[in-house]
Amino acid sequence: MDELELLKKQWQRREEDFPQLSYADIYKMLLKKSSSIVKWIFLISIGEIIFWTSLLFLMPESSKKFTDDIGLHNTMLFLNILYYLVFGTFIFLFYKNYLKISTTDSIRKLMKNILRTRKTVKYFIIYNVVSTSIMFLGINIFYYFNQDLMFELMIKDNLISATTDKGQFLSMFFITQIVIAVLVITGILIFYRIIYGTLLKRLNSNYQELKKIEI
Repeated sequence: MDELELLKKQWQRREEDFPQLSYADIYKMLLKKSSSIVKWIFLISIGEIIFWTSLLFLMPESSKKFTDDIGLHNTMLFLNILYYLVFGTFIFLFYKNYLKISTTDSIRKLMKNILRTRKTVKYFIIYNVVSTSIMFLGINIFYYFNQDLMFELMIKDNLISATTDKGQFLSMFFITQIVIAVLVITGILIFYRIIYGTLLKRLNSNYQELKKIEI
């Protein structure tokens, strides 16, 4: 049970001797809680970009060489730059929302900033899920139309044996790619639902309490 709910129950049980808090006191409490939530959203988004960046550095050299040899180097470079630019923009917006909520001086403005933050987070989630899905789809479409080249390069780079059955390998390769894509996207959705979903739920709870005060 959070601090606000505890106080509300104490008011109900000991109304005659418990110090009454004004709407201004409740507003300050909700402002503090909302500011803390948005700060966590900002910090978690920074943690996310650090995580994805570290994965890039952990990528095996053989995979990087294969990407270069098959002709995807410039495409992947462009997509990575675009991804980080958009991701960085969202981080900036989260920080901007945090500053706005922290310095809000009225109930109506705080409610408006909470709605803006929730909308930003939802767009952020949609962007990451959609961009990841498109990336997996686009790369595998490219691989599908360049199967022969892909198979030859994998043999050349010693990623597979020269005696590997081509048809069987390609079938297993694309099945594996589909499984990996599903697992990654599902993992992202679960992570966002647990982390951002919980934070958004708390923000919405604060918003509902503010509505009661405003009325």
